[in-house]
Amino acid sequence: MTHVPDVSPQAAWEALKTDPNAVLVDVRTDAEWNFVGLPDLSELGKKVVLIPWQMFPTMQVNSQFTEHLRKAGVTPESRVYYLCRSGARSLAAGQAAQAAGFPQAFNVADGFEGPVGPDGHRGGVAGWKAEGLPWVQR
Repeated sequence: MTHVPDVSPQAAWEALKTDPNAVLVDVRTDAEWNFVGLPDLSELGKKVVLIPWQMFPTMQVNSQFTEHLRKAGVTPESRVYYLCRSGARSLAAGQAAQAAGFPQAFNVADGFEGPVGPDGHRGGVAGWKAEGLPWVQR
């Protein structure tokens, strides 16, 4: 099994800001992108690469995931930060990417929304949104 280190959303943001080879790949579903929101990298002059790890609504693993990485311009030299809702799918995507020849994979710990908080909702305890990083609603 490959090792994909966890990084905080803030550390991923800093890497995206300072490293021209850093890429953020959001592996959530199109439904999540549309209804929950997306990281906004516009102030960095970058765009989030949107490639689902699992296909909605069946949630089967996207068999073309690594091919989509290549088509999006991700290279073995890219430092790739994988993001999902809470950090689980992004870890699996990073492991698959490493196995397919993309060695510089990092898992954004707590993902976009983070774990469920005491109020029973995501988005306020940890993760991209909770850390106050830029995001947009489609």
